[in-house]
Amino acid sequence: MPIATYTLVALDCRAPWSLAGFYQGVLGGEIKKYDDDWYDLRVPGGAHIAFQRAADHRPPEWPRGDRNSQQAHLDFDVPDIERAQEEVLALGATPLDLDDRGGERRFRVYADPAGHPFCLCWQ
Repeated sequence: MPIATYTLVALDCRAPWSLAGFYQGVLGGEIKKYDDDWYDLRVPGGAHIAFQRAADHRPPEWPRGDRNSQQAHLDFDVPDIERAQEEVLALGATPLDLDDRGGERRFRVYADPAGHPFCLCWQ
């Protein structure tokens, strides 16, 4: 029997409304404001991502592991990597590692506007 039920992932950032808008552009869904420091994005299919204000937030130094390392990252499946890449870049993502080795490695790595790493993955 499980101890808990999964609820959501919360990302720290300086501007929660703005980051919620970025992920709404990527995933769709509806943003709910709880207060100026906390926004929740409910995406189609039922998943939630929350965005919490952290005034002193510093993005991880991807792909470092010795200090200020990546704490976590999000993976998103996409049907068309080229189209998805164009769209996330237009929304404000930053490319971190686009070398998919000619399609052998089935993902590319980006940072959201607050610096959190995420991957676009395809089959």
